[in-house]
Amino acid sequence: MSRLQLALNVTDIDAAVDFYTRLFATEPLKRKPGYANFAIADPPLKLVLFEGPEGATLNHFGVETDDASEVEAAEARLSDEGLATSGIDDTICCYASKVETWVTDPDGARWEWYVKTGDTEEMGQGGEFDDGTTACCTPA
Repeated sequence: MSRLQLALNVTDIDAAVDFYTRLFATEPLKRKPGYANFAIADPPLKLVLFEGPEGATLNHFGVETDDASEVEAAEARLSDEGLATSGIDDTICCYASKVETWVTDPDGARWEWYVKTGDTEEMGQGGEFDDGTTACCTPA
């Protein structure tokens, strides 16, 4: 099963967690300082919140997959379509170890295609594009 991911920057993580817990009738799956991660069953959604000064802005989109072969297939397809990717990275990002690849749309919106392989206690840096920019889901 794949599900869409939506990552938002919020000004008050506690208020946002309270709101989204009530909105989707789901408690966070993971909670760290300035960070919350929900795995919502209905609708199937991975919702990630990052606390930062800019408030309700988009951080990034993502597609969570079941295994690394799906990430590898997506990266190959995206590259074949002529899209610049970060390549396949086995990395730590958003308090999780992951296999991931990233692309950026023409307006700068970032998309992550990934599978989570474990939990970590650090935020991590994630993948990197050829131009040296970091792909990871850092707060604004």
